[in-house]
Parts: sequence; structure tokens; C-alpha cells
Amino acid sequence: MSVKLIRPRRFGDDRGWFVETYNAERYAEMGIGVTFVQDNHSMSRDVGVLRGLHWQAPPFGQDKLIRCVRGSIWDVAVDARRGSPTFGKWVAAELSAENGHQLFVPIGFAHGFVTLEPNTEVEYKVSGLYAPQAEGGVIWNDPAIGLPWPLAGRSPTLSPKDEILPPLSEANSPFDYDGQPLEPIDA
Repeated sequence: MSVKLIRPRRFGDDRGWFVETYNAERYAEMGIGVTFVQDNHSMSRDVGVLRGLHWQAPPFGQDKLIRCVRGSIWDVAVDARRGSPTFGKWVAAELSAENGHQLFVPIGFAHGFVTLEPNTEVEYKVSGLYAPQAEGGVIWNDPAIGLPWPLAGRSPTLSPKDEILPPLSEANSPFDYDGQPLEPIDA
């Protein structure tokens, strides 16, 4: 599977709008034939809160379907699959309450985001239950990856565990290449 940017259709009138944020049949037609088993919701008070870059190792891997329901984020997926011709490459998109876009991040990719507005809320579906023993990831500012985080010259707010993640070259990725290289997304 590959990373996909999804733009759910909104139906609006003078009252506001309605959107279907998930439909198993429609998503399967897009190549997302995943059974989601857990929903997560985070709130970040400040601009510049950076969460990531995370994964869960097999057999507890998690496909993720991410959306921002309040505020906005710059959301990123980094190819962490050993042997991939796009290993260490990334794609990113701005997700916001206003644009309603979603990012699907399959198992094998490190995922993270930074908040662009105060009081930003993010919801995401995952295909595997949280397993603390399977947590892993890479440091947000790994120069080999070269992510251009939109931080406007300031340092991000990180959790203690995110501050000490290793670079990708030392992370001992638990993922193998599945034959599908990372493709650009239409951000």
C-alpha cells in the first residue's frame, strides 16, 4: 500500500456542511482495504507541537487514517521499509479543519505532524491496537531525511520520548519493502 491524500467531498448549504469521513467500501475502492480497530484523538495547545516520527513494529503495526478536526497540521510520512528504493524519502500535506483532507499512512512508514495553529485537534483511525512494547520511530530532525518542518525558526515542543529517538540510520527499522515505492501525493 502507499501513502494517499484523501479529499472527502463536503455537501454544504446555508446551515453548514456534511461529510462522510469514512466508508469501508469507498476506501477499499481507493486501495485502502484496512480494518480499523481503534480511534485516537489528540489536542495540542500551542503552535509548534511536534508529535513523531512514530511507528509500531510488527506484529502490532498500524495503518493510520489521519484528519485534523480543529486548527491545522503539517502531516508527514517517511518511508522506513528496509530495501525500499525510497527509504528515507517523505511526503507531506497540510491537513486542516477547513480543508477536511485526510492522510492514509500504511504500515512501514514513520508518521508525525506539527501543529500550525493553537488548540489543534487531530483524530486518526488505526488498524492495530496500541502496544507500548512495539513503539519505535526516528528523530524529527534527522538530517538524512531533511524534513522542512514549518516552524518559522522556532524549536518545536516535543515529548521526552520524541527528544531521544534515533536517526533513521540507527533506528533498526522492523519493516521490509513490499515492492511498492513511495509515490508523490497530490498535496
